[in-house]
Formats: sequence, C-alpha cells, structure tokens
Amino acid sequence: MSEESDSLRTSPSAASLSESELPPPPAPAGYVCSLTEDLVAKAREELQEKPEWRLRDVQALRDMVRKECPNLSTSLEDAFLLRFLRARKFDYDRALQLLINYHSCRRSWPEVFNNLRPSALKEVLASGFLTVLPHTDPRGCHILCLRPDRWIPSNYPITENIRAIYLTLEKLIQSEETQDGFPIRIKAVHVVNEPRIFKGIFAIIKPFLKEKIANRFFLHGSDLNSLHSNLPRNILPKEYGGTAGELDITAWNAALLASEEDFVREFCQPGPPCDSILGQALPPEGLSSEAPCDDSMWAVKSQLYSCY
Repeated sequence: MSEESDSLRTSPSAASLSESELPPPPAPAGYVCSLTEDLVAKAREELQEKPEWRLRDVQALRDMVRKECPNLSTSLEDAFLLRFLRARKFDYDRALQLLINYHSCRRSWPEVFNNLRPSALKEVLASGFLTVLPHTDPRGCHILCLRPDRWIPSNYPITENIRAIYLTLEKLIQSEETQDGFPIRIKAVHVVNEPRIFKGIFAIIKPFLKEKIANRFFLHGSDLNSLHSNLPRNILPKEYGGTAGELDITAWNAALLASEEDFVREFCQPGPPCDSILGQALPPEGLSSEAPCDDSMWAVKSQLYSCY
C-alpha cells in the first residue's frame, strides 16, 4: 500500500471525529473602531470606555454569554456586543442583562419583530409618519421626527408604526456614533402642536416616570420659539420654523430600503421556538430577565420600556 494510502487509512474521517476533535467555530468578526478622536475621548469620559481595554471587555461579555446563557441565539460579534457594553457603561452584568432582555422582547412580541424589514413597511414610510432629519443637533444626536397625524388607522394597524420606529432605531445604531444606549438613549422628546388633552394626560403619567426620563419631555404647544431654544433653527425644516428647507422623507426612506439585506439577515431567518431558547437561556444568578433596567428608553409597550 502506498504511503498516501496509509495516511488516508489511519487518518480519522470528519464523520468519526468526536466533538472535542471538531474544529472550533469561526471567530466572530473583528472590531474596527470608526470613532473620531473627540468621540473616543467622550466615550472614555461618559461611558468608561478605554480603547486599550475595549476588546478585553468584549471578550469578557462573550465568555459570560457562552457560560451563563449557552442556548441564547445571539450574535457574538465584537461590534454587536460592544453596543450593550456601551449602553451599560461597561458593567458586564448589566450589559448581559440588557442583552437577555433585548432577545426576550424580540421573541415575545412577534407581531412587531417577525419579518422586520423595510420593504414590508413601505406604506408607513411613504406616509411620512416618521423620518430622521439630515442634520444632527449640537450634541451630535440624530433627530427622529414623528408625525402621528400622518397615520390613517383604516390603512394599517398601529403595530406597523411601532415596527417602523424600531426599524429606524436599528438603522441608526449601525453607526457607531449613535451607540449611547438601547443601545440607544432618548436624550429628549420635543412635542409640538399637541392638543390640550395631551398635556392633561401627560400630567397624570409624569409622576410615575423616573425623574430623569420625565425631565427629557418638552411640551412646546404652538410656541416654536420654545422649540428653537432647544433645537436650533438651522437644523429644522421650515414646517417647524427652521431654515433647513422643506421636510424631505425620501432620503431616509432610501437609506432604510438600501439596508434590506441587513434586516433580512437579522430579523427574517427561521429560528427555534421561543421557549426552546428563552426557557434555557436563563440569566446568571443575581440577574432577572424581568427586572427593569435603568436608563430605560421610551417605548410604546411596557415590555419594551423594561427591556431597554
């Protein structure tokens, strides 16, 4: 028998390899920082993010997920996990809690998260119910513009609006500069032209909100000068007394539709039933998947409020 044949005969086939002998799974995609020097300094000051420790911290969270929640179907890529570390100021336990709640929420609200992709929401996008303004505010925050009057209830259910909001937030956090929370934080909510009854309702709700959340709501009524004291006119469209031209929804809609493949990959892949993942992906001792997180983001469903 030839030397080559002996080699083939004595080498185990792939089918006969034990689990310990199988090649390791491919390593998660490596992280490449896209932050400017100013933003790196801001992250260090506000989020306790140290560039020299960044990958060590990501690996620590990755190890926690593998050890404590081995059945949690989640991305382990550096950039994805970094979102949750930044959202919880690099506190490993709280970042893991947020990651668990994030997936729990996605799986427990299928009418919102299933088949979440831009092409499925063309009617909402075309209505002008929401868009993102082309200019950021002086702090570098993106401005999400919601116009409830553009929603005609007979055309589609309110869950489609919620899906469009979530779609927009997911798109925004693809940019590293926006990763302050959810991994996104709502810095302020400015309401203009609200009906008088809204002010009464908000006055009832406000005492039940955390103080720092309540303080981020600003009701301007028809007083655009009040709005301009918070958001300068040069970044606002003329519909809101600004000088940045007419409100244009086409650019943001195009940006969303161009991201179709990203959303299909993330939200439209078949997966195991909810119970088979969440029932086994229990949080580590001392953490509860039902516990509300601080820095909660505004949302339209109570469960989302506790998740983010």
